[in-house]
Amino acid sequence: MKPIVVLGLDLAGSPRRPTGACVLRALGAETRLLFDDAEIEGVAAQTRPDLIVIDAPLNLPPGRTSFEDKNGEHYRPCDRELRARGIPFFPITLGPMRALTLRGIALKKEFEKRGFRILEMYPGGAQDVWGIPRAKRDAAGLRRGLGRLGLRGLGRGLSDHELDAATGALVGRLFLQGKAGVYGDFETGAILMPREKPEGKTRAGHDPSRKKKNFSRPTG
Repeated sequence: MKPIVVLGLDLAGSPRRPTGACVLRALGAETRLLFDDAEIEGVAAQTRPDLIVIDAPLNLPPGRTSFEDKNGEHYRPCDRELRARGIPFFPITLGPMRALTLRGIALKKEFEKRGFRILEMYPGGAQDVWGIPRAKRDAAGLRRGLGRLGLRGLGRGLSDHELDAATGALVGRLFLQGKAGVYGDFETGAILMPREKPEGKTRAGHDPSRKKKNFSRPTG
């Protein structure tokens, strides 16, 4: 049986800034930094993941046709659920979030045209649920926490963007296994979130199927 492959993207609002990428095969994580959309789409085409998860809003709030439309909501139901659970986040109508949202929506459309399944994730929220540090607070602590949750291959010195991409990729894997749910819904906006810590991970989640670190898809 081939391993589950998930591509996690900690998307930047601008192609001039780094986007963290993590290809997760079984529990072996391979990370890098990407920039323009062509690079991001190239990794997806090369690895053919079962699921792409992106740390970016992938739809506007209900009732809004654009950010210039002032008649709709400021929050999506999934955002309200984050707030109700005390998980900090940036509203997508704030200035810096607008560019990120528009880029996320455009990438989603492009990926779906190519036959990929793409969903939204929020690494900071998942880290809060798991009780491990957020990247900007304690990157080394986050890397150790992800190791305890089962991820392999996260070396020292990874950027915040790569660690957040790896977090999202793990959430995506759990979702495909039926071990993660969503905040919100798939019509108004859904954010993948873990229900609990992954089970049965000892010795930092030893994974005998881990492959050589590259972005090519395994054969056979």
